[in-house]
Amino acid sequence: MSGVYIVGAGIHPFGRTPERTGLQQGVFAVRQALGQAGLDWRDIQFAYGGSDAAGKADTMVSELGLTGLPFINVANGCATGGSAMFGAYSAIKSGEFDLGIAIGFDKHPRGAFDPKPAEWGLPDWYGETGLMLTTQFFAMKIQRYMAMHGITNATLAAVAEKAFANGVLADHAWRREPVDAETILASNMVSDPLTKFMFCSPAEGAVALIFASEAKAKSLGLPAVRLRAAAVRSRPPGSFEVFSPALDIERGPSPTNIASRAAYEMAGVGPEDVDVAQLQDTESGAEIMHMAENGFCADGEQEAWIAQGRTRIDGTLPVNTDGGCLACGEPIGASGLRQVYENYVQLTGQAGARQVPGDPRIGYSHVYGAPGVSAVAVVERA
Repeated sequence: MSGVYIVGAGIHPFGRTPERTGLQQGVFAVRQALGQAGLDWRDIQFAYGGSDAAGKADTMVSELGLTGLPFINVANGCATGGSAMFGAYSAIKSGEFDLGIAIGFDKHPRGAFDPKPAEWGLPDWYGETGLMLTTQFFAMKIQRYMAMHGITNATLAAVAEKAFANGVLADHAWRREPVDAETILASNMVSDPLTKFMFCSPAEGAVALIFASEAKAKSLGLPAVRLRAAAVRSRPPGSFEVFSPALDIERGPSPTNIASRAAYEMAGVGPEDVDVAQLQDTESGAEIMHMAENGFCADGEQEAWIAQGRTRIDGTLPVNTDGGCLACGEPIGASGLRQVYENYVQLTGQAGARQVPGDPRIGYSHVYGAPGVSAVAVVERA
């Protein structure tokens, strides 16, 4: 089986771009990735692509060229991008292909996401309680976690403050102004304990990543990172996830727990080996919980970690170095690939003002989607 490498990456800025459709933003990202790698669309042997609200990814061949390549549409909630990457990784690793691409894009309307209970196999009463509105669910989940593990509101604010500070340094971020912790805490309460600035917003944007076999990557001679692991897992018994109708008395692991364990085993590394991490931060509490679920610390240790600045760009484990979902927004199809894009530019030394010091070698990304799907990737500087 072949090693898998990322040899090119393109991104359309996140936020709001009225003059371009979501599909056009996807085409923009593909062309940027191809241009960076000195490749043509005709060189690409397969594609995986996903969008939640901006159309079918495979229709972009009308813009890119009718080459007849296999193009697989992917839809997996907020884990759509990570799932597209998993498909591309698997295709190269199988030895059937040498060069392929994963694409994610979206263009969401303003306001909160509006899922319907029937679409997720839930009865109407679940929606009537207000829990289909994910802001309510996430607030309830982090409230419970805070009470159990001693996490404070100040720590929630510190996560958001860091995100906006990092977003200032990222050209593709949507929120590019710093917001201090006091302002974050004093902003409008959305769902207690989470205020307006502690939530990400549905957004627009696109990412494309080009994947190559080891032999192809060497022949191209481009800056590259090796994709050491890609794992996708759904919820196991006893987990408590988005759109869970109940909390089991006998708790089990989360999909993030089992995806991260699988990725570490596949990559032959542990949490202590990671130099930079991108973690799902739909809201401030998600980043905090996911630090523990991905094995970087124990439950409750986040309070000290964040107070000590360990997750800042110059900390011992920089987390969400481009501002994450909080600063970039969340176009569902693109979000997971944005995380891998960020690790690619970090490990190849192209991150500019937000570059993690110390020549990082191992990057980790984790994306989470409803109704409890996690995708984890581990990349290594080639």
